[in-house]
Amino acid sequence: MPFLHNKAHPLLWPIMAMALVVSWSSGFVGIRFASENADVMLVLFWRTLVSGLLLLPFALLIGPRIGVRALLRQMMFGVAMMFLYLGGFALAIGQRVPTGLVALISDLVPLAIAALSQPLLGQRLSGRQWIGTALGAIGVLIVSLDSLTLGTAPPWAYVLTVGAMLVFALATVVQKRMGAIDMPIHQTLCIQCLTAATLFALCAAWNGGLAPHLDGRFEFGIAWLVLFSTFFCYGIYYASLRLYSVAQVSSVIYLSPPVTMLWGWSLFNEPLSVAMFLGLAVTLLGVWLTSSRSATSRAGIDPIMDVKELNT
Repeated sequence: MPFLHNKAHPLLWPIMAMALVVSWSSGFVGIRFASENADVMLVLFWRTLVSGLLLLPFALLIGPRIGVRALLRQMMFGVAMMFLYLGGFALAIGQRVPTGLVALISDLVPLAIAALSQPLLGQRLSGRQWIGTALGAIGVLIVSLDSLTLGTAPPWAYVLTVGAMLVFALATVVQKRMGAIDMPIHQTLCIQCLTAATLFALCAAWNGGLAPHLDGRFEFGIAWLVLFSTFFCYGIYYASLRLYSVAQVSSVIYLSPPVTMLWGWSLFNEPLSVAMFLGLAVTLLGVWLTSSRSATSRAGIDPIMDVKELNT
């Protein structure tokens, strides 16, 4: 059984969880720089294109041969987990859905994953984990209170925001169910990024063209998004999914809003609030309840269960 030796490393999950939440929230920094003078769809196009091209030689030369079936499967997940997820939120913001509301909905991914885990993966959450999941959502809501408004966007834009979140959650669970995360991570990311880049290119061209205004901030933002928000973040996410249940992995995403605010405070002098620290405390408690070893054991979840065993 792969990764069996991880039972001897109790600090592995806390380290991976910390890396995941820091890298997950880092996208705010790259977008902040790159979109200063560029359309968000253009930023997403260059982010996914550069990521895919950098990974392409490694994907072709290192790892098993990629068959047609595996290629099509990863292209499907690229459409769902990159194009529809990232593009859906970008389009919603472009339609004047308030950024705070978009951020709140996007960070409810763990709640959707928790609800999908039992019917699709047979991973039943314990009562303690459901309490932790609920506390995580409450913490996210507390952190987001100051920036929450309903806005004046058309109704379909709000539906799009919820839909983008649900697509990512469903794709994560289905990917684990199908064993699609067994492909080496660099090959997975390469295919998904290039697939998304093709679709983002159409959107960016429709909005005005593919050539960005190079002013230093755009290049820095793209480099940040490629290295931290794509390679590091998606790499840690997929690696974690191979070792732990999807509910446990996704629960740390609840920490993204307060960590994002810490990014804004440290790099852009954005103010911190009492609500942020209160929400952080509530979220930390929720993540601990969801991720603790005793909770996963009582729920009947083996954190290092081989994916193929889930499929049988």
